[in-house]
Order: sequence, then C-alpha cells, then structure tokens
Amino acid sequence: MGNIGAKSTAMVTGGGVGLGRKISLAMADHGYRVAVTGIEGTRETAGEIEARGGEALAVDLDLTKPREIERAVEVILERWGHIDVLVNNAGIAGPTAPISEVSLEEWETVFAINLTGSFLCDKAVYRHMMSRRSGSIVHISSMAGRIGFPLRAPYAASKWAVLGLSRTLAAELGPYNIRSNAICPGPVEGDRIERVLRDRRRATGQSDTEVREEFTDHIALGRMIPPEDITDMVLFLASDASRSVTGQAINVCAGLNL
Repeated sequence: MGNIGAKSTAMVTGGGVGLGRKISLAMADHGYRVAVTGIEGTRETAGEIEARGGEALAVDLDLTKPREIERAVEVILERWGHIDVLVNNAGIAGPTAPISEVSLEEWETVFAINLTGSFLCDKAVYRHMMSRRSGSIVHISSMAGRIGFPLRAPYAASKWAVLGLSRTLAAELGPYNIRSNAICPGPVEGDRIERVLRDRRRATGQSDTEVREEFTDHIALGRMIPPEDITDMVLFLASDASRSVTGQAINVCAGLNL
C-alpha cells in the first residue's frame, strides 16, 4: 500500500493492546506519526514503534473521563500540531448473559466506553479537523452491530449505535472534507475473542469445540479473521485511496451469515 501516511498524524484509542496495538504498529509502518492512547500497553507499543524507526507518543486515556479525552487531544496537538486520522478502536466486550440478567451498571459501562467514548473523541477532534478542512475518522464497530448476537445485548446494541454515530458524522462533516466510516469485523483472532468464547462456554455449558463451531459455521470462509485484515482496511480508510468513501459500514467478516 506504500508510504501512504507520510507526515500524517493518527490517534488510535485502545492503541496499546490487542487489535489496537496492531493498528498502531501498522500505521507507523506506513509512515504515520501515531498517538497511542489508552489505559494499558501505550508506552510499550509506542516504544516498539520508535524502536522500529517510527514516531510515536503514548498518552494515558480513560474514555469514561471526558476531561482526559480533551487533554489527550491537546497533548497530541502540542506535540505534532495536527491530527489527520482518528481511529476509534477502544471498546469492551461486556457481559455474556441473557438480557434479563444484564445489570444496568453493566449496560451503562459498555455504552460509556463503546459509544460515548467514541462520541467524545469525535467531538474533541472534529473541530480541529474542520479548521483544516481535512480528516478521516474510522470507527471500529462489529458484525454484532449488523445482525445482533444472542447473550451479547449491551455489546451488540452499542455497536449498532456506533454505526449511526459514524454515518451521522459523515453527513455533518462532509462539507468540511472530513470522512467518517465504520469497520464491522467478524470474530477476530486474538485474546479478546478467546475471552468471549470462554464466557460463552460458561454461560451455555457448551464445549470449546461446540462454541468455536457455532462461531465459524455461519462464516463463508469457515474461519476467524486475522487482525491484519482489519488493519489493512483501517489503512485504506485513513488514506487518500478512499477519498470518495464516507458514511460506509464496511464488513470485514469472511462472509459471516452468507
């Protein structure tokens, strides 16, 4: 894909661990200066980027604290002067349980991070992007935000809401040449899906084999998604190669439910 991000700055939420770490590293490898934000792994990932010859900044960021979000953006702008790409990646899986057993506190915690946190980051960054009349916002949603998943009501509902937020931003910010898109991954290989599978086994009494088959039987390619397939889509949506793509929810799901 080439050095598409040369001299551009990206802010990645939840950028220190899991898929966020992969996104941070991939963007750095493609020439972006990366602000790795989050509550864990930020310094380690930023250090890894710098050890590989890239530019990185580790910023502590708790998405449930609006002032921390505002301060994180201020720190990035003080360091590099502009933010060209915002990747709203941070999120939590929430409980695996029937909705009758989901507490209000669990529901609100999932929404606070998965939806409200993205909204606050968008709000903190888009005014800056408007002044430059340029920018790309990438939301990491989920196929759960397309089709819903039993026993995952808070997560699915929050990810559906992220799609509405992303599309609305596209309509509002289009006149300022700012694009907003969402990626809807299927089950992505890694620690998070392993925790989801573990929680599902506990909730349903199924075996590990049964739970895994339940996830993959409805996927056309019959497998989970390598995280690199998500990072490739992030790079595309961040770059000028997608300059006419906005307001979209793009499935990267190996054909889930085809």
